[in-house]
Amino acid sequence: MFEVATYMILFAMFLALVSAIIGKSVYDKILAVNILGTITVLFIALFGFLTERPEFLDIALVYALINFIATVAILKFFEYGDMGRSSHLNEDSDI
Repeated sequence: MFEVATYMILFAMFLALVSAIIGKSVYDKILAVNILGTITVLFIALFGFLTERPEFLDIALVYALINFIATVAILKFFEYGDMGRSSHLNEDSDI
């Protein structure tokens, strides 16, 4: 039964990849890549369960954190144009 779940997750990863390639806007593509990362976390956790290696759950959690931080960083870059200061701060301030 878990093998079927693994194949379904792989199929969902394929659909997310296709969605990332044919997305209409940049935000659609970023969302598809985020979905792909989330499905990858599920796949890593399920694969660790199937192979009886519980340390894969730690790897999946780290990958989930990296996926979240990367998504926020990419969205900030496309919104403001850089990764530095936020746009509402004055350039002359000491902050």
